[in-house]
Amino acid sequence: MFQQSLDPVGGSLFLSALCGALPLIVLFVLLGGLRVQAWLAGLISLGVALVVAILGFGMPVGQALLAGTQGAAFGFFPILWIVINAIWVYNLTVASGHFDVLRRSFERVSPDQRIQAIIIAFCFGALLEALAGFGTPVAITVVMLVSLGFKPLKAAVVSLLANTAPVAFGALATPIVTLATVASGASNDPRLTIDTIGSMVGRQTPLLALIVPLFLVIAVDGRRGARQTWPAALTAGIAFGGAQFVASNFISVQLADIFASLVSAAAVVLLTRVWSPSPELTADAAEVDVAEAAPAGRGSRAVHRAPSGAAAGVGGAGGTAETDAAAASAASGAAGPAPDNRTEVVKAYLPYIVIIILFSVTNITTVKEFLGKKPFAFSFSWPGLHVLNTAGDPVSTTTFAFNWLPAAGTLMVIAGIITSLILQISPAKMLRTYTGTYYELRWAIATVMAVLALAYVMNLSGQTSSLGAWLAGAGGAFAVLSPILGWIGVGVTGSDTSANALFGGLQVQTATKAGLDPLLMAAANSSGGVMGKMISPQNLAIAAAAVGMAGREGDIFRKVIGWSLLLLVLTCVLVFLQSTPVLSWMIP
Repeated sequence: MFQQSLDPVGGSLFLSALCGALPLIVLFVLLGGLRVQAWLAGLISLGVALVVAILGFGMPVGQALLAGTQGAAFGFFPILWIVINAIWVYNLTVASGHFDVLRRSFERVSPDQRIQAIIIAFCFGALLEALAGFGTPVAITVVMLVSLGFKPLKAAVVSLLANTAPVAFGALATPIVTLATVASGASNDPRLTIDTIGSMVGRQTPLLALIVPLFLVIAVDGRRGARQTWPAALTAGIAFGGAQFVASNFISVQLADIFASLVSAAAVVLLTRVWSPSPELTADAAEVDVAEAAPAGRGSRAVHRAPSGAAAGVGGAGGTAETDAAAASAASGAAGPAPDNRTEVVKAYLPYIVIIILFSVTNITTVKEFLGKKPFAFSFSWPGLHVLNTAGDPVSTTTFAFNWLPAAGTLMVIAGIITSLILQISPAKMLRTYTGTYYELRWAIATVMAVLALAYVMNLSGQTSSLGAWLAGAGGAFAVLSPILGWIGVGVTGSDTSANALFGGLQVQTATKAGLDPLLMAAANSSGGVMGKMISPQNLAIAAAAVGMAGREGDIFRKVIGWSLLLLVLTCVLVFLQSTPVLSWMIP
């Protein structure tokens, strides 16, 4: 049995907090300063956390190692279990050629680049974020934009900027699931559940979603873009924000982005039936400024090979046969293929419809309660791990929930099997695509498991508690610092899930000590973090690789940092007002 202490290092809270911050400092320096690969940086930082836990905080070696194993296990299930299977479904559509059908259907909505940016980068990107996350939306939408005639740099900026509003609910609300697990283990507040945290985040990010489409058209065409296409931008923002709020508060946290992206896309499509910008901003794919891509002479290859490069960005590995198929499809799409028949278009959309139906059915109260019982779902205490908090009470984090059938990842497996039947993919090809997806994501798997192991070691050893107690000295001002902490976490790790795992416990503990609402601060970590997505080295590398600009991530960074800071400031103001009587009524 191990009991946590706030000041185990020399009896000093400051020294204890400083030691507790060492693993995070190492992680930030390795990733942001030395540009060490994420999986290696995660493992090194995990080693530092174990040393600090054992030598600085007095945690027994066995308990520290067990804490790390539980964190790694949680990293795989349910987090990676969702991501891997979601990307597998996408890879199935690529392998069958139906993803390209989907891309061409978007192209026919409007020839205007500003409208295309909203439909593809914002609406469809949000759907990809909802289903997979972890860089997938940027990797895919940037390729689609380039194939439609966008210049590489502009395509990268638009895709990164659009990948903000949906991030908090990405990968079937994986960041919220992670945040609820970590936060509930660090506080006794009964409101720190998936549904309630999702509701609170759903009262923050939708307000940002209202203006992101407007920023997109400005990024594409400056003030003229805002002046000429504001009806489409406003329609997309209101539809997405409203749907995200409704879904996260009244329907399902896991379905928030799926619902919002589809409603937003439908609203814009309906608008284009009765309205179009005048004049239209069009571009011929043959006139793409390939000289903008680096190194010189590889512009056209970047367009053709982008899906393979994108897969490498997401998984840290080279492309598979399926991603090469996407590359060939992108090339043929740019050459002007014959119109797709209605049957093929319907089949291209069916995998996503299947996913929505599956998740809708399993969220019906009766079905949800049935699947939440044994043998479909059960919990158990992590073997050998016994930890008490500073008050002497057992921490709840040591309980592992194994809800294998109702898990979002398992539902994605079922969706993948149905998708294979719909798209007439043979069992052999389906299995080959599945194993290939694991290979593509092997480094991402190592990274996520390492970061979650790091978070669990820090939380269970008391390192996070010491940091929280020290930061509580900021008092009410912490309401402003809270979103910034999430922004830094996502900016460094490239993942809202990882940032929530690292700082979720810290946020609620600090909030409790500073007299702030733990639920608000937990949500602020996730909401503030989404603005760090566009400046994270991981996402910048994915965007650059996808358009043949490897080595020029700095150029993209300089284009998006202003947007990131502007949205962060707006989030800080919102969270601060929600911490005061002015907007405190917004807290569930």
